[in-house]
Amino acid sequence: MPKNLFKIIATAVIVKNNKFLIAKRSEKEERFPGLWTVPGGKMDTGDYTKGKKDTAHYWYNALETTLKREITEEVGMKIKNIRYVTSLADNPKGKDPSIVLSLMADWTSGKGKISNEIIEFSWVDLKEAKKYKLIEGIYEELEQADKLLKGERTVWKKKK
Repeated sequence: MPKNLFKIIATAVIVKNNKFLIAKRSEKEERFPGLWTVPGGKMDTGDYTKGKKDTAHYWYNALETTLKREITEEVGMKIKNIRYVTSLADNPKGKDPSIVLSLMADWTSGKGKISNEIIEFSWVDLKEAKKYKLIEGIYEELEQADKLLKGERTVWKKKK
């Protein structure tokens, strides 16, 4: 029986002054062109193998390293205090399945930049986020992040 090889993707709900960063995907993107999302990207083995192992066998904080690299590449910002929000799985037809870890992080620096993948970005609160055409599920992730900031813990739940 063949193994399912998953891509691992990390995304970040970035928080700055009680607002969240959302980014508009390029119309040229294969998936979700022109929709708004939170930044992130695929884990690459180079994210950890280029560095020294933390123990005899392992590299620690590999996901965090990936996320920091992706945020710098995509939107030109630096982040810290990375924490878990939720996870999801995807199995698009004809493509490798993926596991997405949705994380939250605090903005530390960077004014933002436009890239090939991201053509616009905005800092929004929950009320403002409703005005944007977000990828399905992203608004609920923002709600979860907002609750985490208030010390509450919830699980992702689709709005009816």
